[in-house]
Amino acid sequence: MRDIWSGSISFGLVNIPIKLYSAAEEREFQFHLLHREDSYPIRYARICSKDGREVSYEDLVKGFEYKKGNYVILTREDFDSVDVRKTKTIDISNFADDHEVESKYYEKPYYLEPDKGAEKAYTLMREALKRSKKAAIGKFVLRNKEILCVIKPDANLLILHKLRYSDQIRDPASLKLPKEEFIESEVEAALKLIENLSGPFEPEKYHDTYSGELREIIEKKAKGEMIVPASKELPVPTRAEDLLKMLKASLEKTKPSP
Repeated sequence: MRDIWSGSISFGLVNIPIKLYSAAEEREFQFHLLHREDSYPIRYARICSKDGREVSYEDLVKGFEYKKGNYVILTREDFDSVDVRKTKTIDISNFADDHEVESKYYEKPYYLEPDKGAEKAYTLMREALKRSKKAAIGKFVLRNKEILCVIKPDANLLILHKLRYSDQIRDPASLKLPKEEFIESEVEAALKLIENLSGPFEPEKYHDTYSGELREIIEKKAKGEMIVPASKELPVPTRAEDLLKMLKASLEKTKPSP
């Protein structure tokens, strides 16, 4: 793996040099827009909206629209003039109980590796977080963006999770959420079904079957083979009056073997 950022974790007077690595890979199909007539790719030109002329890469600059139709140009020097501490330090502001950060705030995981000479301090922080059952909350700058993050221990390493800011989270108040009261027998049946289907989380058991099937279709089409459309039959929504009956049928189907 190749690190994407290096700096220090800083809390109190302690500074721990670390390297940051992406913990997950994005595996998306790269589709191209083609001309239907001849299957050739479409090219996009960089056209100036004022004079209609194509602009070369050498003449492109970054700009921010601070008012409708008004831009300020930012140079490399402008980005470099930001407080260096923010670009090279994960500044820990507080330690929270590890269960307090709700799942809706989590965005992306990264591995943290101690830099040379920082092994002891890294191990100490990891052990202290484990024993205290706390998570470190902090901020740092990555690719010209200030990132809110949480650092947690995971086995023998520290994992940093990029977090969303509170103003990025939508208010669910406008959602039409049910206030129905359930019959106790329905709740008991649902609990029993959950028990029947319970087991340890084993991530290696789960695979992206949709992408696998799509890849098969691509390979078959590349060979000129015919594609047979998959069934379009969708699950039928369970009616409220059939809920207990469907739960009981599911219990029978998932009953553990004697």
